[in-house]
Amino acid sequence: MSLLRFTVFTALVLTVSYSSFQVHAANDRHDQSLGPASPFAIALETLQKQIGYTFKSIGLLRRAMTHSSFSQENNRALSILGANVIETSVSLHFLFKNIEISSKDLNRRISEISNVDSSCAIDGMRLGLHKVIRVSPKTNSSIPAVVCGGFRAIFGAIALDTQKSDDAGDVFWRVHSVRELIHSE
Repeated sequence: MSLLRFTVFTALVLTVSYSSFQVHAANDRHDQSLGPASPFAIALETLQKQIGYTFKSIGLLRRAMTHSSFSQENNRALSILGANVIETSVSLHFLFKNIEISSKDLNRRISEISNVDSSCAIDGMRLGLHKVIRVSPKTNSSIPAVVCGGFRAIFGAIALDTQKSDDAGDVFWRVHSVRELIHSE
């Protein structure tokens, strides 16, 4: 009986893995069909250089830079994952610096860094996401909610691409720290 269960389990894992691979491969083929000289493809290449991370599956970054007003394949779920990555990374950062930090101060720091109307939108605008993110003609790509959603989605996409939220957190701190350095000068 256990051999049968193992065989069924293995077949299920392989089926799910293959399906996931096909989705990512299809996304990558779609991006290649845009052509290497398309403005969107160039913008994605530039964005990867700015954040210091090259995607294995460029389809994840394409999705991260697609607002729900543009397509059903959009960044909403990636944005949720990215927000959680950022909040976890900020929590770890400040707890590592000071394990005695109060919950009130920790929540304030998390809010300061991940808030749509402050740091998140500023970091996203500095990266020029309002020029990269695909939106419908009726949607303003410069509003903080759109920019911040795209910004957060980048880190959700990195976490999926590497299958490690820590990697996404490291990229977040590189991007965010650059702004902190510019802001403090």
